[in-house]
Amino acid sequence: MIKTDILIIGAGPTGLFTVFEAGLLKLKCHLIDALPQIGGQCSELYPKKPIYDIPAYPEILAGDLTDKLMEQCKQFEPGFTLGERAETIDKLEDGTFIVTTNKGTKHHAPVVAIAGGLGSFEPRKPLIHNIADFEDKGVEYMIKEPEMYRNKKVVIAGGGDSALDWAIFLSDVAKKVTLIHRRNEFRGHLDSVEKVQELKTAGKIDLITPAEVVGILGDDQLSGVVVSQADHIEKEFELECDHFIPLFGLSPKLGPIANWGLEIEKNAIKVNNALDYQTNIPGIFAIGDVNTYPGKLKLILCGFHEATLMCQAAYQIINPGKRYVLKYTTVAGVNGFDGTRKEAPKAVVKKIE
Repeated sequence: MIKTDILIIGAGPTGLFTVFEAGLLKLKCHLIDALPQIGGQCSELYPKKPIYDIPAYPEILAGDLTDKLMEQCKQFEPGFTLGERAETIDKLEDGTFIVTTNKGTKHHAPVVAIAGGLGSFEPRKPLIHNIADFEDKGVEYMIKEPEMYRNKKVVIAGGGDSALDWAIFLSDVAKKVTLIHRRNEFRGHLDSVEKVQELKTAGKIDLITPAEVVGILGDDQLSGVVVSQADHIEKEFELECDHFIPLFGLSPKLGPIANWGLEIEKNAIKVNNALDYQTNIPGIFAIGDVNTYPGKLKLILCGFHEATLMCQAAYQIINPGKRYVLKYTTVAGVNGFDGTRKEAPKAVVKKIE
């Protein structure tokens, strides 16, 4: 059983900033995310795309924002359960909650903050009739352990940043990497496109375009794929491989949280924005893109604001009757759970003769 003060569901920017704000109040946080890494959409969908509306950053790459937020909150030693989806929630007689993931990991906390962005992301699967039969038998929609592809023949399908980045990475790991895209043009970062071109020229990546995978081969384990190539004349051929990784992006869904008894409106969780972004269930909050209220704007900076006010309310739930006096970090400094302290230099007191 993992115990914490605030259990945060979602390790995107809003969830990570919550760790910092909670830490200022001496509250410990643990985060659950279905993705295998922190950062939410910023890491999974567009890590190399710039964001322009983060205060003090005229421009910052989404992946860099994740790194900065992690650097900011690491002094408060957050815990993580990654690659697992929050499945069920049970409220105990004392008002605390137990949240269990799809893999059976249990978490106990007096406050739950749902910061799931647009929901739990599920991979967009290609329309291949028997693909479900080979999931975890050679077909993977996310790469969690790159080493499992060492010296293997890998086919990646897709034309975005994820497909390009993983093709580049696995070119030094796998025995053979084949990248298949239905168009000749790729919608990814220019550096990645140029790197793939270099690796193709060097013979480290096979590139097949315009084409798509239309069939899966194998018995109990994947042995290959059927590729339909549309050049001047459409043709099909079989391609031997150990792994097929279709990277067509992720589809956001509220997932099991929709069955927790929360008030839902248009796939978002209704909250009380007049006070603290609490849901209809006391002790459960929703912050960031996952919530809705009159005038809601789905912006990262709005999620930061909501996280700050939510933490103040969480403090009162965890410490009933205890008064907290807000102190500016410029005056009070920041005391990390790891023993570090950040504070402004002391003023020099000197008599003027």
